[in-house]
Amino acid sequence: MSELIVKGQQAGRDIATVTPESAGWRHVGFSAKRLARGERFALDTCNAELCVVVLTGIVTVSTPERRWREIGGRRSVFESRSPYAVYLPPHQAVSIEAHDNAEVALCSAPATGQHEARLIEPASMARSVRGSGTNTRYVCDILPQSQPAESLLVVEVVTPAGHSSSYPPHKHDADAIPEESFLEETYYHRIDPPQGFAFQRVYTDARDIDVAYAVENHDVVMVPRGYHPVAAPHGYNSYYLNVMAGPKRVWHFRNDPAHEWMLAK
Repeated sequence: MSELIVKGQQAGRDIATVTPESAGWRHVGFSAKRLARGERFALDTCNAELCVVVLTGIVTVSTPERRWREIGGRRSVFESRSPYAVYLPPHQAVSIEAHDNAEVALCSAPATGQHEARLIEPASMARSVRGSGTNTRYVCDILPQSQPAESLLVVEVVTPAGHSSSYPPHKHDADAIPEESFLEETYYHRIDPPQGFAFQRVYTDARDIDVAYAVENHDVVMVPRGYHPVAAPHGYNSYYLNVMAGPKRVWHFRNDPAHEWMLAK
């Protein structure tokens, strides 16, 4: 089995990239970019829909037909406010210009062009608290299944130091709706303070996949299948941006039966 982690680059424009080809799967693409003030980055969405998430900083996102000027504003992904995002259909030429130092996430999945380009404003994103005790985490639904898209689901989660997340361990690798749906997934990790780390395990019932990583700031973990819990050690807060996509755009998951007992407490 190949590695399921892409180590993030601490300098330069290209932080980390996952393509369907590099991951050996069909649906999810992810890239994180670091842009200096005045820097411009151009791309084409090709055969995919794209969700541009402005993680930090202020940018202008442009296509030949539309322009969303100076969106963003967070100084840190750990701020208690939602990001700006832009949804773009396939076959779009896109330009992203930074008005100060910025970090953007490019989340993609195959699409046919059923939806128009649009701005996704922070006020439209549902924020919620999930779990309790040391399993408490804070969720922002950037592009949930209740909002238009063909394949993409995008969400960000902040897990306080000493807490667990994506826990009890759950999976979504079987086409068995409504009990479970098949979704590939990436986790883009940020750590506060940035010299810290968190832990993520990816494992299956058969243990043909069973790996655990000490993830550092800007690392990406790929989840092709299996359970995938995260734990933040004492002193370090965890953030991750999840990108999911699959043949059907619904999120139904199955908890690991060995650990589901704790939900009854």
